[in-house]
Amino acid sequence: MSSLAMAASSTLVPFSRGANFWKKSRPQSPGNATYSSISGGRPHRFFCSATSATNGNNGSVAQVSQQEAVLPLYAWPDNKKPRVCILGGGFGGLYTALRLESLVWPRDKEPQVLLVDQSDRFVFKPMLYELLSGEVDDWEIAPTFSELLANTKIKFVKDRVKLLCPSDYSEIYGSGEKDRSAGKVHLESGLIIEYDWLVLALGAEAKLDTVPGAAEYALPFSTLDDARKVDNSLKILERDRFGNSSPIRVAIVGCGYSGVELAATISERLSSNGIVQAVNVNTVICPTAPDGNREAALKVLSSRNVQLFLGYFVWCIREASMEEDSEKVTSINRRYIVELQPAEKGLQSQVLEADLVLWTVGIKPLVSQLEPSDRGYMLPLNGRGQAETDETLRVKGYPRIFAIGDSAALRDSSGRLVPATAQVAFQQADFAGWNIWAAITDRPLLPFRFQNLGEMMILGRNEAAISPSFVEGLTLDGPIGHAARKFAYLLRLPTDEHRLKVGISWFTKSAVDSVASLQNSLTKILSGS
Repeated sequence: MSSLAMAASSTLVPFSRGANFWKKSRPQSPGNATYSSISGGRPHRFFCSATSATNGNNGSVAQVSQQEAVLPLYAWPDNKKPRVCILGGGFGGLYTALRLESLVWPRDKEPQVLLVDQSDRFVFKPMLYELLSGEVDDWEIAPTFSELLANTKIKFVKDRVKLLCPSDYSEIYGSGEKDRSAGKVHLESGLIIEYDWLVLALGAEAKLDTVPGAAEYALPFSTLDDARKVDNSLKILERDRFGNSSPIRVAIVGCGYSGVELAATISERLSSNGIVQAVNVNTVICPTAPDGNREAALKVLSSRNVQLFLGYFVWCIREASMEEDSEKVTSINRRYIVELQPAEKGLQSQVLEADLVLWTVGIKPLVSQLEPSDRGYMLPLNGRGQAETDETLRVKGYPRIFAIGDSAALRDSSGRLVPATAQVAFQQADFAGWNIWAAITDRPLLPFRFQNLGEMMILGRNEAAISPSFVEGLTLDGPIGHAARKFAYLLRLPTDEHRLKVGISWFTKSAVDSVASLQNSLTKILSGS
């Protein structure tokens, strides 16, 4: 999927049960419990009492009495300096942290920056497809945060967000004590982080609950783990069908950028040994793409074993019975049935058989799964589960909280939602970092304005399409487009050190491939003579 047309996402997974847990844990009456919040880097404590009970079916249920639970508080190095907590290490979160690091600060106002993510790796998601083709290695597009942040002051915590407890606006400013905490973040490990400024860059996860069987039988493709699972599934199928005349059938649901890039990559990998079946509810592929990109994609797909089912929606996905397996393939893998219903008049229902089903439609913003504390503060969310923000990217009603990427619902001057793509998240990170600097240094905040730079898509090991916005009607495709896309992504990698290492690696691979291609050409010429 294009970095310029793909949802940015991070890998944090909040837990919706968190709010209820804390609501129950916090005592309501001083008669049986007490609660105290201790500042200065010391732990938060709450006390609870309980009695023994007997369950008639299961016997005794052991319960604690007057037990103290200690909740560790993250120790910021200097509580006098601003504390910025960034939730999510995707494009929005990581690049906001790096932007804050790059700015020039007054000595007494330079913030401490903490990045939280459940994974230990940043993932450059637009290049996940190259993992399937073998064009890149894991470390090139998924470096560890410890490596990326080694030469910075940014701290990293690997954990999952469990609960968000923002303070009321009047609590921060009403008494004139601007150094008070703007809120707390509770993590799954029990760690509590007090912050002065918070950035929500939680990203999104695949939405698999819209079609029966999708969650059970379809694989999403939006994270590094997803890409590894798909690659492993293809390897198993390739080994199992080696020397077998029966083709590997892969069904892909969705023909937006992600679906089309997957179809192009997998069809090239399987070649004559596989058939890719791509389903889309629209009658065209990539309906929002520039015409040049769409035409280039259609040209590539039509030259490979790709079947397009346009104007259909998936009714259900289920496991195939032996009677339904038309090819009677003897395999260690299961086969699946994908039932299609027409979305356009004049089309008939279809039933597809597949060895692997990939899901590329629909996302669920993870910020919607965050719940506030028992004090009743609710983030303003739209119907998609994104936090409503003003034009400076601050969450409405919470001036100390910024939201970007999939976490943000920001409208442009015409009232339309700004798309949650990687390109947007990258630009929002720049604005979020600048606006936090402006807020801390008492400068005016800048309104976010999206600059569409164009769109790119991968179509194979030596195929891609690029439509830059600054040259109307221009599309670079084929090897030239592939080289331009790769160079553009090299420039977008997070740090200078990582860009240098990856650049050397890609140049070396390209040189080796060129020499091998030249040797093959000479061998053919000599053998022909």
